[in-house]
Amino acid sequence: MGMCAPDIPTALRQAFFARVVAWQRQHGRHDLPWQGTRDPYRVWLSEIMLQQTQVRTVLAYYGRFVQRFPTVHALANASLDEVLALWSGLGYYSRARHLHACAQAVVAQHGGRFPASAEALATLPGIGASTAAAIAAFCFGQRCSILDGNVRRVLSRVLADASDPARASAQKALWAAAQALVPPDATPDDMAAYTQGLMDLGATVCTRSRPRCDACPVAALCAGRASGDPTAWPRRAPRAARRTVSWCLPLYLRADGAWWLQRRPARGIWAGLWAPPVLAAIEALTAWLQDQPGVQADWPAALTHALTHRDLRLQPVVCHLPTRPGSVSAPSAPGVEPDRGVWCSPSEALALGLPAPIRLWFQSLASGSRTSISR
Repeated sequence: MGMCAPDIPTALRQAFFARVVAWQRQHGRHDLPWQGTRDPYRVWLSEIMLQQTQVRTVLAYYGRFVQRFPTVHALANASLDEVLALWSGLGYYSRARHLHACAQAVVAQHGGRFPASAEALATLPGIGASTAAAIAAFCFGQRCSILDGNVRRVLSRVLADASDPARASAQKALWAAAQALVPPDATPDDMAAYTQGLMDLGATVCTRSRPRCDACPVAALCAGRASGDPTAWPRRAPRAARRTVSWCLPLYLRADGAWWLQRRPARGIWAGLWAPPVLAAIEALTAWLQDQPGVQADWPAALTHALTHRDLRLQPVVCHLPTRPGSVSAPSAPGVEPDRGVWCSPSEALALGLPAPIRLWFQSLASGSRTSISR
């Protein structure tokens, strides 16, 4: 049976917020580079990076991003390829595209200033309800609760909420419960500590498989702990079956060392990034190579790359074309889409937004061939 906001016990409603605030101030995380600021740009950037990504991974990217794009105006004025190149390896690349679009919207629609309310923030590209609430609470002291994946787990256990997380009604009820736990007299400083405290609890104490209930400030209020098995919550939605996708990646090389790359479609795997042509069947390439005696093909070892719900098996093939140096035309070869592609030097390729496994491959190829090449 699902738990709605009016069902919250009075003792929980009165104590939960205060205990989380006090715990965060004494035991929470205080040394992350995006903490200690009320700059909406930096808070927003960290929130987007932290979506479905662990803190230790984000730490390696956040500093470089802020150094290259210190303000929302700098990010808005950058090219999408610059943003994708700096994002390469962080995954979930739609976040980078939305990040760029959001920066442009903030500049164009709000004069470079982020709106101060969660409702207005949620209208911007790529900012969902929980991210909007985090920015509003951290930067503007708005009395609103976040509800990201970690916080959803904390509240589901505290409330022993057994409703189906896939149902919109269950999500709406949990949002109402989260908001009901925020007292009407919460101060901006308390809201910042509470919001960070919820994040810290989910990340460091109320973890998915091994919750440390002995270290939890709300353990005495938690219905999940009282049941004897807090890991029974939240109820898990059925996982999609994991499958393997096999791709062949022919990298066509011009006689002067230029590479042919194509921008991936706007939807799907590696959307909007640059890569060699992608072939679902290797037979198309092998048949073409048999009819092209002037093309020398090298077959490096296959690569594997794990995505959220599938594994990629990638077979790179380096195809040395007898194309005259300086040719601007696209190669007549399998998978080539002339309107999507461009010839570029290895160094130019590495400056583009590339998928992580492609970047590693290209770095090994380009280690001794960084030359300037005419397109």
